[in-house]
Amino acid sequence: MDKNILQSLDSKDKQTLQKGLENLIEQTYVIEHEYKILNENYNSLKAMVSEIIEVLPTALWILDTQKNIILQNREALNHSNLLKQIKLEKKHYELEFEGQFYIVKIITQNQKTIISATDISDEKRNERLASMGSVAAHLAHEIRNPIGSISLLTSTLFSRSELKNKHIVLEIQKAISRVERIVNSTLLFTKGVHINASEFNLLELKDECEQAINSYNFSSAIEFEIIFLDLKIKADKALLSLVLQNLIYNGIDAIEENENPKPKIKIIASIEKNSLIIRVYDNGCEIKDENLVFEAFKTTKLKGNGLGLSLSKEIIKAHNGELGFEKEPKNFYLSLPLV
Repeated sequence: MDKNILQSLDSKDKQTLQKGLENLIEQTYVIEHEYKILNENYNSLKAMVSEIIEVLPTALWILDTQKNIILQNREALNHSNLLKQIKLEKKHYELEFEGQFYIVKIITQNQKTIISATDISDEKRNERLASMGSVAAHLAHEIRNPIGSISLLTSTLFSRSELKNKHIVLEIQKAISRVERIVNSTLLFTKGVHINASEFNLLELKDECEQAINSYNFSSAIEFEIIFLDLKIKADKALLSLVLQNLIYNGIDAIEENENPKPKIKIIASIEKNSLIIRVYDNGCEIKDENLVFEAFKTTKLKGNGLGLSLSKEIIKAHNGELGFEKEPKNFYLSLPLV
């Protein structure tokens, strides 16, 4: 301020000016403090938004006017090739890429393009599975009656056949039994698994395994070793028998695809940490795709409909147990808690 102006002011004006300056300085401090708080809140909000974006199960990209990425989250980085497949002229559509399904949404705002891609593969699979299950259940019902009639007729044919022809009828019966297993498994899978637990000796399951082996049609000279315990358990015997049957047939099919000079299947029961463990070993071909092992209606084997292992997993789960597999040495195992 000009010195001449200050000198021309009287004492009252100087006091007023001084007071005004003090108020101005005070307001400056208040504004500076509020700006600091506002800036801290903004940074805190920005950090929170960034954290939310990072934990989203959706891939998120933000592009500038030149379609260059200016922001993307971790999920987007994991799906970098997906962005190249997205059509920016569309606003909302479904995209299939590398066997996965995505819902893509595109928003243009403030000269920025926001793209989100949500993986809906599980929902699509469940939808397809429900559809396939419905069709399979209908077919199973339609097939059941004629198969029952054929089974009855083959039993009559066996009793009336000459000795030299009986082995042919036996092969027909084994083929019919296979169809019946598929029909029954399909109906059980579509209706849902409900256990009917009762107490029985584990050795009874050994007999069931031997009967299953004798009723299956295979050409390899497979050596079978079955070691079970003299132990009483409470479970659904019929359903556990079906699980072991599926695991044995899975091993036989794996061996039939392989040329092992000494094919062998070994079934061993043991107790580990208050749980019953039954392992089914085989030296057949290796598991081709671990992700498809327990997925319904999908199989990498030459034989099978892709339902046996999926149904078996549901049965063991209903017993509060676990069904899994190990690659070295190759085996499928089921674990049941001992009550």
